Amino acid sequence: MMEIVVYALLAIGLFFQAMGAIALHRFPDVYTRMHGTTKCTTLGSIFMCSGVVVYGAVLAFSGEAQYAILSVHSLVAALFLLLTNPAGAHAIARAAHRSGVMPKLAVVDRLQEAKKDDF
Repeated sequence: MMEIVVYALLAIGLFFQAMGAIALHRFPDVYTRMHGTTKCTTLGSIFMCSGVVVYGAVLAFSGEAQYAILSVHSLVAALFLLLTNPAGAHAIARAAHRSGVMPKLAVVDRLQEAKKDDF
């Protein structure tokens, strides 16, 4: 029964990772690509780490205590992914904006408007 849960979590994670790869290929500019890949890969990685946590917990409770550390490592990895993926995407978006890369779609640029008002 627990194998089904593990396989389901891994399949959901794989689905979101694939959607992130498709978003990277299909979206028109750096901002939409980054948005699609960051959201999808973060969620996919969390589901995959959850599958590993469940698998490690099942093995740890069945008498193989060395697999408990696998669950702990996966939880720590998921925590760091949750913290660093959005921060990295923000840094890339800010660098792209400061470099003058504009979105391909018509958008309201509040940051550019704020720069004009400062001068």
